[in-house]
Amino acid sequence: MIKICFVCLGNICRSPMAEFIMKDLVTKKNLTNEFFIESRATSNEENGNGIYPPAQKKLLEKGITFDHSKKSTQLKKSDYDKYDYIIGMEKANIRNINFLFEDSNDKVYRLLDFSNNPRDISDPWYTNDFDKAYDDILEGCTFLLDFLTKNI
Repeated sequence: MIKICFVCLGNICRSPMAEFIMKDLVTKKNLTNEFFIESRATSNEENGNGIYPPAQKKLLEKGITFDHSKKSTQLKKSDYDKYDYIIGMEKANIRNINFLFEDSNDKVYRLLDFSNNPRDISDPWYTNDFDKAYDDILEGCTFLLDFLTKNI
């Protein structure tokens, strides 16, 4: 089983969108039993808060089901051993993840580094561009899934 944790600053926009987009892609490929997928925050400022309503709206608009009880949870040092891949949305997330633990097993990546156009995923909390965030996350998850399923 491949264990993935998506990470962003608050775990209310990008990382939960990535979590549920990836779960949707995995389900559509009948690979649900091959993956364990969650998301976390680098910050504790949103701890316990649900998915940001515009992010929920975008997922619903795209037909992506999600857990309405999903709450923001901060990444912990012990999570390093729990996951095979810890996927940040932008360089700032990677920097914050690396403050928490040393990536001695090469588990930490930026989501769009798996794509043909490596870049950060802008935070829609600040940009209010949930369309672009969704498109970028879908692109990243699609390439990540292709990368991970080459050996399944």
